[in-house]
Amino acid sequence: MNFTETLRQTFSTFRTHKMRSFLTMFGIVWGIASVIILVGLGKGFSTDQHERMKTLGQDLVIIWGGRTSTQVGGRAAGREIQLSIDDAKLIRSECYLIKNVSPELRRTVPEVSAFNQASRSVSGIWPPYQNFRSLKLSEGRLISEEDDRQALRVVVLGSAARDQLFSGQPAIGAMVSIKGVPYTVIGTLAKKNQNSNYNGPDNDLLFAPYSSVARDFPPPEKPGVTRGWLENIVFEVGSPEEHEDAVLQVRRVLGRVHHFDPIDKDALFVWDTMDGAKQLKRIFDGITLFFACVAIMTLCLGGIGVMNIMLVSVTERTREIGVRKAMGATKADILKQFFAESAILTIVSGGIGLGFGVGLCLLMALAPLPDFIPKPAISTVAVVASILTLSLITFTAGMYPARRAAEMEPVESLRYE
Repeated sequence: MNFTETLRQTFSTFRTHKMRSFLTMFGIVWGIASVIILVGLGKGFSTDQHERMKTLGQDLVIIWGGRTSTQVGGRAAGREIQLSIDDAKLIRSECYLIKNVSPELRRTVPEVSAFNQASRSVSGIWPPYQNFRSLKLSEGRLISEEDDRQALRVVVLGSAARDQLFSGQPAIGAMVSIKGVPYTVIGTLAKKNQNSNYNGPDNDLLFAPYSSVARDFPPPEKPGVTRGWLENIVFEVGSPEEHEDAVLQVRRVLGRVHHFDPIDKDALFVWDTMDGAKQLKRIFDGITLFFACVAIMTLCLGGIGVMNIMLVSVTERTREIGVRKAMGATKADILKQFFAESAILTIVSGGIGLGFGVGLCLLMALAPLPDFIPKPAISTVAVVASILTLSLITFTAGMYPARRAAEMEPVESLRYE
């Protein structure tokens, strides 16, 4: 039997059992598409979370003062560590593994514009903060070194703060009274899709030079609060590969002046966003792997369906096999016919499923989706895994029923009712 005759008989069988063939093919199509889409969504979630983490800042570490848990140099445990502007200056001058650093002095005070009023946090910062915290301008300019050096009364508004204080009105160059002190708006920030923060979303904040905030809105006098007191210090690590060494370097420098053990984890509260990003990546890689396993199992079930249908087909066509063998058909002819039916069924279904899965991923990537739904990413590994699994299914699901048909004896086949 030549190849053309094998194809003719194969498609004739498919036409005879249209519904059975369609349902069998649907199982393979759904399995292949599931692998592409589920793995794509898993990778999309991972990419989306990584991009959202970048809105917090690049290679970022935030430290707060804590309370010592060990005795050092005759000093008792349980001492409170208060960070000050001198600590930020010390980090900037001595910690060579740190690329940029900035203090943060936050004051929640009333703000009044010509159009509305608010009570939002004003954050006093050094100019480098704006770059490593990924503050993107919408209009105007950012805070400069000259602004901080001269303690100028200038302010940059987050998008939500701008909408509240200057709803639909020009903001650049306008005056905002912050706790009765006039500040000039020099810039407004683009809206951030931010899913992580440590003192509130950047959209809600106002940013001003540290020197201006420290002068105009000093922290309240209370026990433990000294001149130059800070809420926290933020710094950018110079090299991602050395971020652990960089954090330890900061601990050693601050431990020297505040008299605590650098390895005392309670003396400073540290949020290492790079470490958090690695943990988040491991979580989403695990989710993606789970999605892939579920999808591969779905595809394997589709392959079992193909094998089952082919076995049913062999049983139904027992007499046909006997007649063909009696007329001179060899085992190889029977084997080729049934294997061809199974192979064509799975290959065509796989091609349709692959096209459907990739096409849906591309369509979702172009379509506007809600923020909580990531845009799926087409995974080369998922495509290759699908093709390899499909190849295995094609061979397994086709060969066993085909061999069973080829091994039938003509006499016994003709007797089958």
